[in-house]
Amino acid sequence: MPSNSTFQSFSTSYSSSSVNGKTTSHSETTYSDPSGTRVHRTTQNPGERSREERFEVDNAGRRVQGTGASDQKRIQDVTEEEEQKNNDREYEERIEDEYAKREGGA
Repeated sequence: MPSNSTFQSFSTSYSSSSVNGKTTSHSETTYSDPSGTRVHRTTQNPGERSREERFEVDNAGRRVQGTGASDQKRIQDVTEEEEQKNNDREYEERIEDEYAKREGGA
């Protein structure tokens, strides 16, 4: 006999730790209802950008496709590409400055 129970659950947690002045932090938010569970995790290690993970699990415990690491990876790759372009531009500017100094001093 199927159950007609309805429920909702929401939880959030946060932790951080510091070692030699460098802080690592983790947070997780979970929302569950009869259809399944949605999770949002954030982690930040010292000297790194924060990383986010979002995914859903259906009420049978199976991960829902189209949510999670593969989608986030694509977003992170775009961010990393933009970062690399900025680093390349800065490198080119430094090289141009160095050549200009050498040419002006010769």
